[in-house]
Amino acid sequence: MGSASTTASAEDKRSARRAAGLSQTVRAGFAHQQAGRLERAEALYRKALAKDPDHADALHLLGVIAYQCGKNGPAIQLMERALAALTELPDAHLNYGNALQKAGRLAEAVESYRRAIALNPDYGMAHSNLARALNDQGLFDAGLESSRRAIELIPNFLGAYVNYAAAFLGLERFAEAEVPLRWALDLMPDRAETHRDLGGTLAKLGRFDEAVSPLERAIALNPNDATTHYALGHVLLSLGRFEEALSCFRHALVLSPDQAEIYGNLGFALKELGRPDEAVAHYERALALRPDHAELHNNLGNALKQLGRVDEAIAHYRQALVLKPDYAALYTNLGNALQVLDRLDEAIAHYARALALEPENTTALAKWFREKQNICDWSRYREDEARVRNAIGARASFGHPFMLLALSSSPEEQLACARQIAAKIAVSNAAVLPLRQPRPGERIRLGYLSADFRQHPVGLLIAGMIEHHDRRRFEILGYFCGPDDQSAMRARLAGAFDRFADISKMGYRQTAELIDADVVDILIDLTGYTGHTKTAILAYRPAPIQVNYLGYPGTMGADFIDYIIVDRFVVPEDQQPFYTERLVHLPHCYQPSDTGREIANPAPSRAECGLPEEGFVFCCFNTSYKITPAFFDIWMRLLNAVPGSVLWLVAANARVKDNLRREAVRRGVVAERLVFSSPAPMPLYLGRLALADLFLDTLPYNAGATANDALWAGLPVLTCAGKTYVGRMAGALLKAVGLPELITTSLEEYEALALRLAQKPEMLAQLRARLAQNRATHPLFDTERFTRNLEAAYRRMWETWIAGGPPLSFTVAPATHIAP
Repeated sequence: MGSASTTASAEDKRSARRAAGLSQTVRAGFAHQQAGRLERAEALYRKALAKDPDHADALHLLGVIAYQCGKNGPAIQLMERALAALTELPDAHLNYGNALQKAGRLAEAVESYRRAIALNPDYGMAHSNLARALNDQGLFDAGLESSRRAIELIPNFLGAYVNYAAAFLGLERFAEAEVPLRWALDLMPDRAETHRDLGGTLAKLGRFDEAVSPLERAIALNPNDATTHYALGHVLLSLGRFEEALSCFRHALVLSPDQAEIYGNLGFALKELGRPDEAVAHYERALALRPDHAELHNNLGNALKQLGRVDEAIAHYRQALVLKPDYAALYTNLGNALQVLDRLDEAIAHYARALALEPENTTALAKWFREKQNICDWSRYREDEARVRNAIGARASFGHPFMLLALSSSPEEQLACARQIAAKIAVSNAAVLPLRQPRPGERIRLGYLSADFRQHPVGLLIAGMIEHHDRRRFEILGYFCGPDDQSAMRARLAGAFDRFADISKMGYRQTAELIDADVVDILIDLTGYTGHTKTAILAYRPAPIQVNYLGYPGTMGADFIDYIIVDRFVVPEDQQPFYTERLVHLPHCYQPSDTGREIANPAPSRAECGLPEEGFVFCCFNTSYKITPAFFDIWMRLLNAVPGSVLWLVAANARVKDNLRREAVRRGVVAERLVFSSPAPMPLYLGRLALADLFLDTLPYNAGATANDALWAGLPVLTCAGKTYVGRMAGALLKAVGLPELITTSLEEYEALALRLAQKPEMLAQLRARLAQNRATHPLFDTERFTRNLEAAYRRMWETWIAGGPPLSFTVAPATHIAP
């Protein structure tokens, strides 16, 4: 019988052989696992565990297979059992950390990676995975350090660079993130996620043009990633490429159909494309998914306001403020809506609130100042005017060019501002419609685009001109993009065109395609950067010749507009450097006149208008925002110098009366010497003008259509000419009606002449008599002659295009005869 030691030795040998066999089985399984034959590997590991349920290597590697197959729960259980025996194995802690991270147990994953690193400080993969887990917890500074160490240890490992970039992105250090992203692309050029992240990073840096290419590459590599389509749409929005952005968001929505953000951005793109009704539908869908999203309420409010649904817009702005009370843009937009409803005090208060939250908000500042101008609140006028000018110069936005005109701005400032806006509405070269071939031998087809074919100063001025166009040589089309006021003037204008289209609910490109299909030769924008603007239509180049005229008194700053129609006084030739359009000088006056205007007969009496029967009546019916403290000072000195005189103004709103009367008292004038007129139908309005003695114009923004009305009513207009288009409009009219002596060039000269005319009735009587005579003989009110001269300008533009030449400035020779 053998000894106990002999028996133990045999047992040890059998155990060793069994262990060796199990190790061989596990090694064979590991070879299959490395080769990707996971089922065979798993079978071998389970065979080993059947013989030894606590075999640490088999448990660990079987856990790794479970992790690889997405069975994270079993993977964690298997690895935890193995770790009791593998506490000194760095790989075991690394793989356990990976499973914990995938399960979202990030803090535990971090601890596991740290144990691996403690066992092997140069374990590059553990440093890299630790960085990822730290980044996922928002611990980006620590993630940055771990990533940097990983790159030192494994310089050719993609994940280390991806994690390094992710840490920089988390810290919003976008410029530093770009470098590791580009390194990652050197290692793996076809990784879609890296291209997407690089595009997003470039977008964060404001390098939107550069961002497009990597995002497009990411989509080419992975066309089913909604996030990338969405990101590219955002970049294209920033570039003003709204049609392309719309396509991206539609793709994203197909891939991810219930994302409020995608619906919201679809709505934004549609609104920017002039399709607010469609935008509303998408915003409403977005809010159904995210009713607590303040920006969506804000954007829906903007679209509703554009559609004229102002009360609904206000409701959404207010709801957004409940959700986000410190959102400066909301206060601005709410102010805009209240301004439309003529609730100016409330509007001003909301603009002020926006500025308190965001002092650099240029739009809020400009609107705040404009509404203070509208109610003639002149507290800190000079300082605030300078502040607004500087802000607009630094960062112009839509609406700012028109507001800048009523400030003491220079031609250089107006050009710079217009250029900024034109750049924002320009479309990509791919979106521009194909150039059409000339149609020699046919009538020239004119397309007039306007929001003001209604009871509006522009509509009132052009009605006679449209009716007088020579239909033998021209075909006249009208494109209306404003609100239908159901007025007689709206009906008259609609009937004056050969064809008339209401495009107010059509998108910009859709309208451009319509104009192109109508084969318009010359498209004339009569609205420009004023209310209900649709100048973006012209960015698509629907007509080979495009013209800025009448509605916007200044340059549009756009390379897609070829000409501006002016005269030599309103825009002298030496002003060409401040206009991107080529100057076309009409021979007499830039402004048309409608001689069909009726003057009330019998005319109202002075008493009926609240005027003194005998006193001298100074008059200014200009819009209240055109009145400045400097001119009001002059007017008050005139009242003090002319006993019994009054100043007759328009009561645009209740606050104007109170503020101007208060300003008068401060200047030593009894408040009652300011008389205010209320709105009236055109015949009565013209009849009222005839009661005044002298119209006092304003600067920097002259009377335009109002000066035309005054002269038509027989009322002399005294103006002071400035250096910009809007400051020279009344002077152009006075030259064309034969009264150039009423044009002054300094405030001193203006005041002295006004006083002289008030004190020398015979001198004023002579001017009135000349005006009455000149109305019938001078060019200003000769609509037929004006229209022939304008048509000569159109023919010259058309002939230049037919000959293949570029747009050039020119002057129209006066018509020598009137065509029958």
